[in-house]
This record gives sequence, structure tokens and C-alpha cells, in this order.
Amino acid sequence: MSTTILQAPIQLTPRAAQEIRKIMQTKQIPEGYALRVGVRGGGCSGMSYLLGFDRKREYDLEFEVEGITIYMDRRHGLYLMGTTIDYHDGLNARGFVFNNPNATQTCGCGSSFAV
Repeated sequence: MSTTILQAPIQLTPRAAQEIRKIMQTKQIPEGYALRVGVRGGGCSGMSYLLGFDRKREYDLEFEVEGITIYMDRRHGLYLMGTTIDYHDGLNARGFVFNNPNATQTCGCGSSFAV
């Protein structure tokens, strides 16, 4: 069963939204696919972030942020509530960055965390 919610548990900065739109256009993401945000076990600190494009699944929540449709497994909301996804394009760092207020520990590269 799928659910649409009004208040998204995550936010995208305008810079991240712009980069996601660019990727969707240049990679020609097919109709019916949306941005998937989630977590999985693993990484130096215990959990790592998921970010990619996917079809909607049975237990997904669907919401819209900055005009972008996002799918997230409802079980991941606990770990991602309040998270802001940003995009950095500088000399020292390039890529998506998760600013997660629930993370009690992060690894040096910022791609994994503990709660």
C-alpha cells in the first residue's frame, strides 16, 4: 500500500534540487521513476545513505520537495527525519551531502552514520 504525505521528512537545498533536475535530464530518467532517498545497513558508522532513481514500491511514501517527486520506504523515515540534502561543487568536495540531525556519529567521508 502506498501513501502520499503532506510534510516531507527531508528537504533539498535549491542547489541539490538543481543538480537532481540536471541529472534527470542528462541521464534521461524514464517516466515513472523518481528520486529514491533511504538508508541501508553498512558503512564505517553502521548505516549509509541511499540516493538514486527508482520506481515506486509497495511500502513507499511519496512526497514532493522543490518540485521533485521523492520515494522513501516508510521504515527509513525514523532515520531521515529532518535531514537536508545539499550539493557541493567545490575544489575540496563534490557531491551530495546529507545533513542529518539524528546522526550521533558520522564517518570521515560523510556517507555513513549512526543513530
